[in-house]
Amino acid sequence: MLCRTCGDTLSPVAPECPRCDGPQDRRAVLPGLPTYRVRGIGLAASIAVGATAGVFLLTALLPLLGWALAERAAAERRFEPLLGQVLAELVGSLLFVLAYVTAAVLVIIWSWRARKNTDAFPGALPTLGAGWAIAGWLVPFANFVVPARVVAGIARDSLPRRRAPALVAVWWAAWLLFSFGERIVAQVEQRRSAGLAEDPVTSADFQAYADHYRDILAVRLAPAVAGLVAAVAFAVLVRRISVAQQDRIGRGTPAWPVIPGMTLPPGAAGHPLPVVTPSPQVTAPHTPVSPPVPPVAGGTIGA
Repeated sequence: MLCRTCGDTLSPVAPECPRCDGPQDRRAVLPGLPTYRVRGIGLAASIAVGATAGVFLLTALLPLLGWALAERAAAERRFEPLLGQVLAELVGSLLFVLAYVTAAVLVIIWSWRARKNTDAFPGALPTLGAGWAIAGWLVPFANFVVPARVVAGIARDSLPRRRAPALVAVWWAAWLLFSFGERIVAQVEQRRSAGLAEDPVTSADFQAYADHYRDILAVRLAPAVAGLVAAVAFAVLVRRISVAQQDRIGRGTPAWPVIPGMTLPPGAAGHPLPVVTPSPQVTAPHTPVSPPVPPVAGGTIGA
């Protein structure tokens, strides 16, 4: 016999599942509550998050190009080579914004669906409503804590072990380092670039550009690494949660058509099979019918 919650093998003598601590008679999914597919949207969200981290890493390495172009500009005593770095930074910024917005939308959709699914899981104890899966990312200051609490609750109510995995803490810590680090890097770059000559002429002017790109490279790499860690941790979390939810929903969904009003058999939603007692056939009483009387001549008017 398998547990309807986590799918593990149950002991015939134990009242609860040794893996998820759920009672043996607990349903997999509550009937009448909507559930949503999360594997596809979870995969799309993971790819978008990974693409965002990858684009940011590429932009973090762009100072290498700027360093080389600054050396070339110093050798040729021309400012034009440095325009290539400006164009590369612009393209990188546009790609990052596009990937970031796409990832944000997909992550919010997945979080909302996964959170709504836990409403249909018996034994789940959510601490935040499904609306916080959306608002938690958008409300200022709340977005420092709420998304992590939402995902931790989803993981706790979806995975076999009744606790949030440590991977949630790794993901959120890396995400905060990435978010704050990105802003700090932007401020540092703006402050340092203010001292560069707008129209470099001397060797010292070009050397200042080369030194600027060399120093910025080390500053940019720190949030880039944090972003990669956050992306990998989030992808693993999404996969584990999505697989667990889809498997549980599958165990609670009957493999036959369900007609409204019918009683579901065991395994579908924990309902017993209806006991149908055939009613005895009732034979209608035989009503004798008199034989027809043959017509007699003169029995009718005008005969």
